[in-house]
Amino acid sequence: MIALGYFLIIIAGTFLLSLPIASRNNLFPGLINALFTATSATCVTGLVVFDTYTQWSPFGQVVILLLIQIGGLGFMTVVTMFSIFLKRKIGLKERGLLRESVNTMYIGGIVRLTKKILLGTLLFEGIGAVLLSLRFIPKMGLLEGIYNGIFHSVSAFCNAGFDIMGKYGKYSSLTNFFGDAVVNLTIITLIIVGGIGFFVWDDIEKNKYHFKKYQLHTKIVLTVTAILIVSGTICFYIFERNNLLYGMTTGEKVLASLFGAVTPRTAGFNTVDVAALTSASKLLTIVLMFIGGSPGSTAGGIKTTTLAVIMISLWSSLKNRKGDNIFGRRLEDNALKRSSAVVTVNILLILSAALLISATNKALGLDDILFEVTSAIGTVGLSTGITGGLNTFAKIIIILLMYSGRVGSLSFTLLFTEHGVASSIQNPVEKINIG
Repeated sequence: MIALGYFLIIIAGTFLLSLPIASRNNLFPGLINALFTATSATCVTGLVVFDTYTQWSPFGQVVILLLIQIGGLGFMTVVTMFSIFLKRKIGLKERGLLRESVNTMYIGGIVRLTKKILLGTLLFEGIGAVLLSLRFIPKMGLLEGIYNGIFHSVSAFCNAGFDIMGKYGKYSSLTNFFGDAVVNLTIITLIIVGGIGFFVWDDIEKNKYHFKKYQLHTKIVLTVTAILIVSGTICFYIFERNNLLYGMTTGEKVLASLFGAVTPRTAGFNTVDVAALTSASKLLTIVLMFIGGSPGSTAGGIKTTTLAVIMISLWSSLKNRKGDNIFGRRLEDNALKRSSAVVTVNILLILSAALLISATNKALGLDDILFEVTSAIGTVGLSTGITGGLNTFAKIIIILLMYSGRVGSLSFTLLFTEHGVASSIQNPVEKINIG
């Protein structure tokens, strides 16, 4: 149902973006291009075949913004919102779908959590829009500044990465604001808040700043997020200090490095030229895009908890310890199995997509292709600039990867497998050598 819901939203978005009124030149953008843009917006990715500002009219941009908002919250959350407004009873089936949509562990209190999600989203996006508008209005004028503030606030909170800064240069994203602390920190905060997950919001709201009272999920998410941000910032600074950061002030270098560590998880904005990154920075970005945000959030990737489970299990294996323990708790027995499945499926999809695109786009470098496909399945949106030059076959692959990343790569693959009844009979055990 969730996969079908996203599919129908994408189809509706494709139809609206195919209308002449959606393009500035009133011309049909092409079915694949409209489908690509609608998928990228609904799956909150940010990869684009056209510059959003120069190609799409205000109508087209609003359509993209609505798709981003629906895709970021989850279509079941939006459906529930209308049910609440209409005072319609929400049944057990709808609650189950809603629990899957927001990826929370409990069905009890799911409607209450949904209300918090809607109010929290309105609050954070509203604050972000005000702060960004205050910086944009002096540069763009009142109405355009407010519109840009709203658009980029929603795009950042939903980890979409779409921008409408094309008037200052096609595909320029936020490069013209690389030294603006207010714009950078506002976007960074929105990305992080949107990417830590709705369940974490609820836990923090209940227990305030008492870390010890947080549930294990929240503790892992906050810890891994902090580690990735700090380590990513330091690495980016080291890798780019004599390249893209050269000539900047110390404050600008730190700001650009922090932005470069946060945006790959999984927002897609950039304040420096991604194509000009060093090989080390590109690899760092690929790793961060692959990891992504946290479960039940607007972000994609394998998720922080998946990474944590694998690293905890690895450490336990190296220490020859029984059970995988962290923060005084033991992880459930099948956590590693599920995490390994998620990582394996993502790697297989990335490698398969890269192989197919490499075979049909021989002029492109392998590093750029790997960057592109990882960005797609992680619903990031960062690109070295090859998206618009991809052939139709490659665009279809990227579309499937973006869809897979939003629905969930494991869920996506299960769509194509037979759902039979599991047998209670087990085969005899036999040992094999590992490693």
